[in-house]
Amino acid sequence: MPEDFAFTINGRAQTIRTEPERTVLEVLREDLGLTGAKYGCGEGRCRACTVLVDDKPVLSCVTPVKKIQGVVITSIEGLAQEDKLHPVQEAFLAEGALQCGYCTPGFVLQIVSLLRHNPKPSDEEIFDWLNPSLCRCCGYPGILRAVQRAVAAGKEAQ
Repeated sequence: MPEDFAFTINGRAQTIRTEPERTVLEVLREDLGLTGAKYGCGEGRCRACTVLVDDKPVLSCVTPVKKIQGVVITSIEGLAQEDKLHPVQEAFLAEGALQCGYCTPGFVLQIVSLLRHNPKPSDEEIFDWLNPSLCRCCGYPGILRAVQRAVAAGKEAQ
């Protein structure tokens, strides 16, 4: 039976009436038209579906909408401000840290969360944070360079 779920998405208050077991990914893509989070494995393993919930990475393909009541969600569409890319997005572009781009939104949001929690992570901490994210094009060296560039950018990357 449908219920109302209220949350904030990309700075805007939102209420959705839907079945509580639908996934956050379904609601974002089908109801709100936010297609940045991708359906990859459907099991929460590849992390292409990552969004931030209260600044923490969440796998939207396995998270039921009933778990997002009252939270603040940031999708890749909400990261840029006033037509200016977020510094992590800029670092990805500068380093060519994408090929097909399918996994990119998930990686970018995970890195934003990492830098908000740890502004100067070591390479090992970066790998740990991103594990087991999957880039099917094997763009990991560029992704690491992008994170290092964002770390060097400092506070504005958070």
